[in-house]
Amino acid sequence: MSAIIIDGKARGLALRTDVAAGVADFVAAHGRAPGLTVVLVGQDPASAVYVRMKGAATREAGMVSGEHVLPSDTSEAALLALVAALNADPAVDGILVQLPLPRHIDTDRVLAAIDPAKDVDGFHPVNVGRLSAGLDALVPCTPAGCLLLITEALGDIAGKEALVIGRSNIVGKPMAALLLGQSATVTIAHSRTRDLAAHVGGAEIVVAAVGVPGLVKGEWIRPGACVIDVGTNRVTGADGKARLVGDVDFDSARTRAGWITPVPGGVGPMTIAGLLANTLKAARARASAA
Repeated sequence: MSAIIIDGKARGLALRTDVAAGVADFVAAHGRAPGLTVVLVGQDPASAVYVRMKGAATREAGMVSGEHVLPSDTSEAALLALVAALNADPAVDGILVQLPLPRHIDTDRVLAAIDPAKDVDGFHPVNVGRLSAGLDALVPCTPAGCLLLITEALGDIAGKEALVIGRSNIVGKPMAALLLGQSATVTIAHSRTRDLAAHVGGAEIVVAAVGVPGLVKGEWIRPGACVIDVGTNRVTGADGKARLVGDVDFDSARTRAGWITPVPGGVGPMTIAGLLANTLKAARARASAA
């Protein structure tokens, strides 16, 4: 048995194409393009690369891309003032503050300051609460992309046993809420979980999002399971070269799983595509409320 490799690049591109078509319709109806503004504090290399990728994808979809790059010693008050200005700007439909922020800035306070209607990352407490309550919300992009890959692979997942490994606010918790919303039977595993292998072995859907290279072993996986690997870990091989690997031991897992995402090329491309989809959704909601 060999798993079907889920092509996140192809699915992400298809979603971006759909968004671009929606943007064109929005421009025709409202005379302006949706606007996404990204705020980066400091010069973290990985964050800087990600911000550039987001900007390019935003422009490619026909949206207006804004970017504020602030020095690492920017005060919390100055960042909050910028967020307030973006909240008030009618041309801005989506605001994304790139994480992590410098230690002297209270991340929760900054995220809570973003207008929930413009919170395209889905991290505002209002959107978190609406998702948990099963109401329409702006949903964090990575778990939303994961759910799309899962349902396209499996179809109806009502009643299926789903295991989410990781309990972060960014992936684990919203992923569990999304799976519950599809009537899956959901278990959340974390660093205190006893006998992780047994939990993995009983799951028809496994979403691994903990940032531990190769944590999930292939022999643990239930034959035919759908395995979604959110982990992106940089490791150095025996040849001294750095490479990206996931939280799942891919080579052994693919011999037992029914479907599996690779790293890279699986979940990653869905995240930026989801961000664009959220920006279009926010623009449409704001336009209909105007």
